Amino acid sequence: MFCAWTVLQSIHPAFGSEPDRTASDAVAKTPASLESVLQDRCVKCHSEGEDPAGDVALTEVDSGNVAGDLDRLQSLIDVLDLEEMPPEDEPELSAETRQELLAELRATLHAAVAVNRQYPRTPIRRMNRFQYNNAVMDLFELKSIVFTLPERMLREHRGYFQPASGKMPDEVFVGSRPLGKSQMIEPRLAGVAAFPQDLRAEHGYDNQADHLSLSPLLMESFLKLGQSITESPDFKPKNVGIWKSFFAAPAPETDLEMEVRTRLKQFLTRAFRRPVEDAQLDRYYQFVQQSLEDGFAFPVAMKSVAAATISSPRFLYLYDTSGQPETAMPVDDYELASRLSFFLWGSIPDQTLLDLAADGRLRQPEVLTQQFERMIRDRKLKRFCDSFPSQWLQLERIISSVPNPDEFPQFYFLKYRDSMHMMLEPLLLFETVLIENQPITQLIDSDFTYRSDLLENAYGELATDPKRNGGAVQAIRFRRLPIADRRTGGVITNAAVMTMTSGPERTQPITRGAWLAGVVFNNPPEPPPADVPALGEKPAEGEEHLTLRERLSMHRKRSDCKGCHEQIDPLGFALENFNPVGAWRDTYDNGRDVDMAGTLLRKHRFENVIEFKDALLSEKDRFAQALAGHLLSFALARPLSAADRVSLEEITAAVSADEYKMHTLLRQIVLSEPFQTKSFPQVASNPRL
Repeated sequence: MFCAWTVLQSIHPAFGSEPDRTASDAVAKTPASLESVLQDRCVKCHSEGEDPAGDVALTEVDSGNVAGDLDRLQSLIDVLDLEEMPPEDEPELSAETRQELLAELRATLHAAVAVNRQYPRTPIRRMNRFQYNNAVMDLFELKSIVFTLPERMLREHRGYFQPASGKMPDEVFVGSRPLGKSQMIEPRLAGVAAFPQDLRAEHGYDNQADHLSLSPLLMESFLKLGQSITESPDFKPKNVGIWKSFFAAPAPETDLEMEVRTRLKQFLTRAFRRPVEDAQLDRYYQFVQQSLEDGFAFPVAMKSVAAATISSPRFLYLYDTSGQPETAMPVDDYELASRLSFFLWGSIPDQTLLDLAADGRLRQPEVLTQQFERMIRDRKLKRFCDSFPSQWLQLERIISSVPNPDEFPQFYFLKYRDSMHMMLEPLLLFETVLIENQPITQLIDSDFTYRSDLLENAYGELATDPKRNGGAVQAIRFRRLPIADRRTGGVITNAAVMTMTSGPERTQPITRGAWLAGVVFNNPPEPPPADVPALGEKPAEGEEHLTLRERLSMHRKRSDCKGCHEQIDPLGFALENFNPVGAWRDTYDNGRDVDMAGTLLRKHRFENVIEFKDALLSEKDRFAQALAGHLLSFALARPLSAADRVSLEEITAAVSADEYKMHTLLRQIVLSEPFQTKSFPQVASNPRL
């Protein structure tokens, strides 16, 4: 685990064995039993040496220095709270001892953060191609997209997405990426090619700063891309909303210099998301002036300067203005406008946000709340739905799912797969919860869903209306249906997740458990050791009579595997009644009964998937905090730290008090301190938080 204290010592020798008295006096002291618990129960495995368990050494940790490394402190809180430690084969801590330790450690964390309010720096980063497409569209007010984005998994038809109505239609018409080229036919700029899709961070999103660098080769491609956009045959008055106000030649009697400067000032302010400096404005004006003197027509000269603008690092990069505060400081209003617009709209701020920023009013809580309410009801919110939920749920994995056609022939029809319909169900559920401001608990156990006729057929006995059937490809109509059988409903038991977490021949409980740990609890396990052989798709000779749980039991025998398996196995086997394509089964092919029973967090026993959902819902605060963590990381384009966890607890409390409503969760993200402040610490983030 990364040790922030070690880094501080290497940079500032004053940070030695003697802790900072101001901070140590302010933080709450942990109970005297901390040392005894660590010595008696932990250091046997987590001792100094070449290979401490989990790479965490606790030999020297005591009540006097536990606040010196906040990430380590948060890890102690997590393993106690999740009851991951002590291991199952060790004596348990009493409930009283565990709660006493948790209360004191949390108080220590809160006090330490209050003394030194620093969050990880939100690094400079360039737009990903999804954001770039949106930003160029908004800047020029294009009536088409810039280039096709295959990562947009759910394609809207017939304008069903109307967040201002607060209601999703009972019937929607949609498309999906696997349908192929027919789904890519949409108005776009001819002659414009997209730059490569940005990679997702591990357990993260494709907007994370450390994955969005700008190489010289990519910079050159952006220069060519800007030119290809403004030189496209589709870049013409009827398709460009700002043509008349920016590109069209002014009247002959107009003061040309004043007119060009006025146009450029407004355009560059919008493009760069803050007022343009006089020196910058002069350079861009001189560029236009020189083009006109060289004989180029006015629209051509303005197209050239527009191409240069959307190739500029000031357009491509998202960043906070510099500073060296000792604690977190508020972002300025323009930075807040950008954070807000890129979070909810995946694009540059509109004129309303920029005007409020110019007046210095945007950061006022009542104004910020009003703007959030406005933005959450704008159709541009569809961009949030086109980016966050599919990445949060990791749905791109279903694209490569290929169940064995001999064993699952019903999964395939013509040249298509059931997965093209499967992936849309959880995305439509998310959009409905968002538009209708429903509780986020619907994502765990919904009382409705959206399904096409083909998807209903794929569910078999879990279909809500077994009489409906069909496999039409062209008319992708999804209907809102009530859920009466709680074995289905929500994102965790839908066919898409079941299929993408299975292999061609069998289910993969470990993969399913790891998915649940990361998505639902925001606590992904470490990668498995490289020398652990993968379990075969089919049973080895002599193992045909075993259940999958029995075959996987060998993985729990290794000490370096045991801890993770204790965490993820109960989660994965809870879904074992769903076969590799998400259909229900009670027995395996060998006739043995499926054994899915388990215990969640060592305290919620379940015997079937409905009881498993009940167990998850009994931990809805934990789910709310995990989802808040995903959203905050997405909003700030960085991993979270222990300092962020304090804000997540505050967000969760507010969401819990308002019946777990989705809008409340998003609003609290925007109103949170990490979202509204910036820091410039010399320590790194913990990628596991």
